[in-house]
Amino acid sequence: MKEKPFPGNLNDPEGIAIWVRRFLEHQRVRHYAPTTIRATEGHLRIFIEWAIDRGIHRPNELTKPMLEAHQRWLFYYRKPSGKPLTYATQRHRLQLLKGFFRWLARENVILWNPASEIEMPRLERRLPKAILSEREVEMVIAQPDLSDPIGLRDRAMMEVLYSTGVRRAELTRLSIYDVDAERGTLTVRIGKGRKDRTIPIGERALHWLARYNDEVRPSLVMLPDAGTTFLTEKGEPVDVNALSMLMRRHINRAKIAKDGSVHIFRHSMATHLLDAGADIRAIQEMLGHVQLNTTQIYTQVSIQRLKLVHDTCHPAAKLAPSRPTEPAVDHAEDPADAAELIDALGSEDDEDEHDDGPSA
Repeated sequence: MKEKPFPGNLNDPEGIAIWVRRFLEHQRVRHYAPTTIRATEGHLRIFIEWAIDRGIHRPNELTKPMLEAHQRWLFYYRKPSGKPLTYATQRHRLQLLKGFFRWLARENVILWNPASEIEMPRLERRLPKAILSEREVEMVIAQPDLSDPIGLRDRAMMEVLYSTGVRRAELTRLSIYDVDAERGTLTVRIGKGRKDRTIPIGERALHWLARYNDEVRPSLVMLPDAGTTFLTEKGEPVDVNALSMLMRRHINRAKIAKDGSVHIFRHSMATHLLDAGADIRAIQEMLGHVQLNTTQIYTQVSIQRLKLVHDTCHPAAKLAPSRPTEPAVDHAEDPADAAELIDALGSEDDEDEHDDGPSA
């Protein structure tokens, strides 16, 4: 695919286009993640076009009011579908822009950083759109045709996704050498944040993975074998976008009235572990979250603990309350015991309703 021409005047050594290219080179030299570099380049190309349309050609011509005007442009921008950019997308693009101007100031290209005081849009604290119940998970993973080699591959992929909660890019990069069946572990290489982690994988996922590796992968692999686990019919690693469309198709075929793709397995896995009493810090390690706050969003999705408290303590939780056979005072619960019950169920203090932090 032919690369789209870089916007701006590349013959001006002080032009904004040249400095953007230098900034991208700086990121590559510093070993930034390829996804970060692509995202940075994508939005800075848009920003260059926006600036040129307004007669701005050099970084030192930009002021804070101009960048605030760009922020308003992002707010009113509409995608081809007619939908606006989400606040998370707007915030992400502004963060990339602030990183560019911070670097320009550090390189003494500009005397001061006009982006340093831009007020970022507040983010919503949103829960995952859909969580599959255990029954619904079984309905989804039963969709692939196991008589078809690609169907067996899809079943193995879904089993690994649900068992480990790995991200889609982590699954597509999974090597046959990253799974230790004897120890029951899977190692994620260069996950988000360029970090490795080793996590458990269940016996059922290992069973389907072994079937795929023994019965299907040998017919898909092209020599020399690079070791990538999940391959297409052409012997290439499964593309992340193709994986999303594939998982969405299986979920739709299950007719469970829920929408989602790869990430729904990750959300469901975390929620089911919490429902079963798993420690949230253990879930944080398995998901590869840097901050516990990111994992804690699943405590709001996991409803079983709250229902247990509600059913135990709320006087109207049941249709017909049971009649005491003895005076209620004789069966009054010690307040200290009730407090211990709440603590045992993992109750937490209410959080301040601030939404300035990053979303999960």
